Amino acid sequence: MLHGKKILLGITGSIAAYKAALLVRLFVKSGAEVRVVMTSSAKDFITPLTLATLSKNPVLTDFIKDSTGQWNNHVELGLWADAMIIAPASANTISKMANGICDNLLLAVYLSARCPVLLAPAMDLDMLQHASTKSNLKRLKDFGNLIIDPTHGELASGLIGTGRMAEPEEIYAFLHDFFDQRQPLKGKTALVTAGPTHEALDPVRFIGNHSTGKMGYAIAEVLANQGARVHLVSGPTSLHTMHSEIYVKHVTSAEEMNNACTDIFPKTDIAVLAAAVADYKPAVKADQKIKKKDETLSLELIKTPDIAAALGKLKSRNQFIVGFALETENEIDNARKKLESKNFDLIVLNSLNDKGAGFGYDTNKISIIDRTHQVYTFDLKSKKELAEDIVSTIINKLNA
Repeated sequence: MLHGKKILLGITGSIAAYKAALLVRLFVKSGAEVRVVMTSSAKDFITPLTLATLSKNPVLTDFIKDSTGQWNNHVELGLWADAMIIAPASANTISKMANGICDNLLLAVYLSARCPVLLAPAMDLDMLQHASTKSNLKRLKDFGNLIIDPTHGELASGLIGTGRMAEPEEIYAFLHDFFDQRQPLKGKTALVTAGPTHEALDPVRFIGNHSTGKMGYAIAEVLANQGARVHLVSGPTSLHTMHSEIYVKHVTSAEEMNNACTDIFPKTDIAVLAAAVADYKPAVKADQKIKKKDETLSLELIKTPDIAAALGKLKSRNQFIVGFALETENEIDNARKKLESKNFDLIVLNSLNDKGAGFGYDTNKISIIDRTHQVYTFDLKSKKELAEDIVSTIINKLNA
């Protein structure tokens, strides 16, 4: 459930800070990307080096990075995260958060965060029961923050009572359930195609293209993160996924991809056809390697199965299909024609005329056209970010 999520962990000055190491480890093992922000006093309880090693990211404690004057952008951090967790949250930090005090980097990030914020308080029992702490926690709840209640047990003071920070496993489970409830595609099944197809000339050579599969794999990851059960039909690529809700079917040729998609499609709610399928294949595949003899070699090519058109004909009223168009001229008109002829609900247009877009890049620039021919344009972004844009558009159309 946390695979691909961006989690910002805030750590304050509490003896419970030592538990943050296990919490970071749990998040990273689940496939989340973790960044850590600490208060100065938190460093007295656990070292930034430990957390940087576990999170695989630098740990931030101050506004200024180093003597060069570079700064840690608290606004950027606040916008980056899918969730911010402050664990442990000391009485001091809780008080400052409730009253808008901003005297360290962690508090500046909190005030900039647009994502959900969760707190795991940790303090002695009398501090927790004090009227001011109760009032501050209530105020933070009213702000929309979520409180992971402290537990009962032995405290650092030696007293027995409520005030222990929830165990890392409990915090992990809380966040897992939180994201589970927020998944708009939970219960949906999706089909995604990715990568090229290779059409064999002989046992050694093939006709193919430069597709890497990055866009299709990124879309599969985002769909799964939004709750969908994803069947990923992948042409030859070096990519892989570890997501527990993505089931990969590896194929080589257009015919193999067509057979796999035809089998899976009737059981799906959403299909995203991001693969770069070869339009033609050799009419005859040589049994042995073709030897170099003459100055020229003529090949007869025949059409491969039109997977998109076939699925468009099979589509029921409750299914949603997204196609892709890679164009070099008359881009919008050609994409609209393809949208209609293939019975798509959305079409994603790539243009090879855009710098940094197309095959082989980690970035892309797209436009999305819907059934009313409305065009939504997106700036040049990473393929992961564009996958999020594409899936968000699908969710919006499904809700509409």
